[in-house]
Amino acid sequence: MVTEDAQRHVIENGAVAIQGDRIIEVGPRATIDAKYGATNRAINRLDQPTAILAPGLINTHTHAAMSLFRGVADDLKLQDWLEKYIFPAEAKNVDREFVRWGTRLGLLEMALSGTTAFADMYYFEETVAEETKNAGMRGVLGQTVIGFPAPDYKTPEAALAGAEKFIRAYADDPLIVPAVAPHAIYTTSDETLQAARTLADRYGKPLIIHLAETKAEFDEAVQKRKKSPTRALSDLGVLQGWTLAAHAVWLDPADFGLLRAAGTGISHCPSSNMKLASGVAPVLKMLQAGIPVGLGTDGVAGSNNDVDMFEEMDLAAKLQKVTLGDPTALPADQAFAMATIMGAQALGMSKEIGSLEAGKRADIISIRLDAPNAAPLYNVYSQLVYSLKASDVGEVMVNGRIIVRNRKMLTIDDKAVMAKAEEYRAKVAKSLSGN
Repeated sequence: MVTEDAQRHVIENGAVAIQGDRIIEVGPRATIDAKYGATNRAINRLDQPTAILAPGLINTHTHAAMSLFRGVADDLKLQDWLEKYIFPAEAKNVDREFVRWGTRLGLLEMALSGTTAFADMYYFEETVAEETKNAGMRGVLGQTVIGFPAPDYKTPEAALAGAEKFIRAYADDPLIVPAVAPHAIYTTSDETLQAARTLADRYGKPLIIHLAETKAEFDEAVQKRKKSPTRALSDLGVLQGWTLAAHAVWLDPADFGLLRAAGTGISHCPSSNMKLASGVAPVLKMLQAGIPVGLGTDGVAGSNNDVDMFEEMDLAAKLQKVTLGDPTALPADQAFAMATIMGAQALGMSKEIGSLEAGKRADIISIRLDAPNAAPLYNVYSQLVYSLKASDVGEVMVNGRIIVRNRKMLTIDDKAVMAKAEEYRAKVAKSLSGN
């Protein structure tokens, strides 16, 4: 069992005792058995003798409903992908039901691959919240605010009002943390960015934003504002408060101090940054500066084609090694921490999730060790990051409730989702063909 507690305890033949939605004790199986025997019906026990027990994986940046656009436009520059394909495809196809079924598909893929919590940014976010809650998963869900007519709200003002309504509806939910999500500095006016910050602060909720993803974004900010995107957002007051920023690939030397001082959490998205040739985020420099950095997949529509956090862990470690010319850079244990406890820190939720510890939410996964790629096992972190796959996940528990058992999702009708995905494939393809 891998706990990811402060001492990074690894417990051989371990078990977790759970009461309701909380972990009450973690320790050797014999100890847990003796203290919480089978006669105590108020206590659930989770142990898997032929598997690794671990905290659920945390995807700190995605756009779940975009799963229905998987593969619609690949091998393009970000701006071409957005302006020529994704924005038009969204205008023609995205409505509340599209978001409902796209979210279900995304949730199904995430849960089966060991993700228990995710940060999202999209449209009709109250529908994303409804489906996430129905599936029994945990979400930090940001209602998008953008500077042009969107599928759900036609003006930034309407989007902000919608975000406030959404925040009120889920203010104290055990699974959903509502957020306001201004898209980026280049798609949202300064006034709207500041209004989004004010709204998030008024309710004590997070602000989610894309930050310094591409060199073009960085260069445009320097040209027009004479400062980096990070400095511009900091000067506007947008980073001062509970903030999660995705990407942070292009940073000035001074930006590290700004992000650290603001307490901004960063979502590092290695697959997306590689696929779009956005660059290599300075992950080690951010970590050395004391900035909390988690891992994200980004959306399944060109920037990435899956939501597989095992893949992100593997790529995150290897990308830093090859870029820095140092095989010791970002070792496996650190990559796994980025997918769990450090991801929770980036989300501002490390007191609740990210590790197996008494008092925390019972978000737990089991990873089977009975496949050829799992044997032999010498180092558990090496195995988790470089050998084991999403398909090795056996069970998934969120908030004390098992939602995946023996690789079967218990809370989503997978056949209905797959059938609907094919219906939308035909619809989207037709809309883009012009026929």
